[in-house]
Amino acid sequence: MKASKSTRRNLLTGFAAVAGGVFFLRRADAAEMTPRAAEGPFYPTPSMRMPDVDNDLVKVMGRVEEAGGEVITLRGRITDRNGAPRLGHRIEIWQCDLNGKYLHPGDGRNVVYDRGFQGFGHDITDEDGRYSFRTIKPGKYPGRTPHIHVKVLDGDTELLTTQFYAADEPENKRDSLYRRLSDEQAECVSMFFVETNSGIETEINLQV
Repeated sequence: MKASKSTRRNLLTGFAAVAGGVFFLRRADAAEMTPRAAEGPFYPTPSMRMPDVDNDLVKVMGRVEEAGGEVITLRGRITDRNGAPRLGHRIEIWQCDLNGKYLHPGDGRNVVYDRGFQGFGHDITDEDGRYSFRTIKPGKYPGRTPHIHVKVLDGDTELLTTQFYAADEPENKRDSLYRRLSDEQAECVSMFFVETNSGIETEINLQV
């Protein structure tokens, strides 16, 4: 049986901790290794990416207007199976814009891409294994539930490719990839969005 919304939210430890008047969402560490998922057809190779590939996907360098969509902060930690932080690891995310369009020539649908959205970005984990992105809630691509693609690398070695999903999104139940996950695996890659003084935030911790 799928866990209820309230049960799943109980998995958020310290649901919102107050520090200096700012609320920080803290999610329980994953109980198992983060499940892998397909890379998908729209991973943007370096030649496809915008020159700006930092961890702020909402603001593209040289453009005045920011991306359309609901802005979120996505943060978390990356650890090994023993809970030790993975320092200096590269984490990449890529996703479609608010119109459901990918920054990839293979997405040939007649949909205008939001050029204010970076589409792809990366961060490098700090000494505590922490990462952070500023992006948007994922748009809907035909045939899939809203999701964010994620890749973790140690130098040139790929450690993990997975996908994050919006918790309690109705389309999850109809998504072929999401349905393959156990309840525990789904919890590991679910984004629980919380409104804070700084905006909408979510935290996902990865074990790789």
